[in-house]
Amino acid sequence: MNFLDQLFSSQASYQSNIYMILIALIVATVLSLVITKVYMITFTGERYSQAFVHTIIMLSVIVSVVMNVVSDNAGVAFGLFAIFSLIRFRSAVTNVKDIAYIFFGLCVGMTSGLFQFDLAIILTLFASFVFYLLYKFEYGKGKDTQILKITVPENLNHENLLNDIFAEYTVSHTLRQVETTNLGTMILYTYAIRSKNTTKDKELLDRIREKNANLKVSITYMENEY
Repeated sequence: MNFLDQLFSSQASYQSNIYMILIALIVATVLSLVITKVYMITFTGERYSQAFVHTIIMLSVIVSVVMNVVSDNAGVAFGLFAIFSLIRFRSAVTNVKDIAYIFFGLCVGMTSGLFQFDLAIILTLFASFVFYLLYKFEYGKGKDTQILKITVPENLNHENLLNDIFAEYTVSHTLRQVETTNLGTMILYTYAIRSKNTTKDKELLDRIREKNANLKVSITYMENEY
């Protein structure tokens, strides 16, 4: 508990006045704008939410004020944040990276509210640089899950028809559904697959068409959110 008291009293060398509070608000706003700019640049989905971008900025600014109010009393600070923990967002955050950016904005707001401006600036610049590098070099990225649908003539239907192709082009494959089509003369197979990093979709489709009498084959990408 002594450590927490020291943390929240670390601004003792700065006099809390209207000018320092105003500077803290300005620093939190500017740094949160940097955070949201990095978020928009590194976003990999179809479209990011403008409301989420605004939320990061608002949280950073609000938390900077809250930290200034409760900075002299660690007990009050934890009580206040316990109340905040009861708040529930109406829209669930579906991308775990978004949670990291929310926490990023909160940390910048906290350090700004404690008048640790140098720490807030270093945190923002360093973390933003790391996030951009992870995005630029696509660190940890693998192939997304794909839904593969293959139509096979009934007379060619057998269990091991595509095993050699899957072994060559995929990391994993799971049969999800089997159904008849075209008045029972065709069989439609639905697989969930993860392609190898070296696999090209056209090559995979061409190989399958050699096996299924050149009937319809389709691949649908399902982007991984987690």
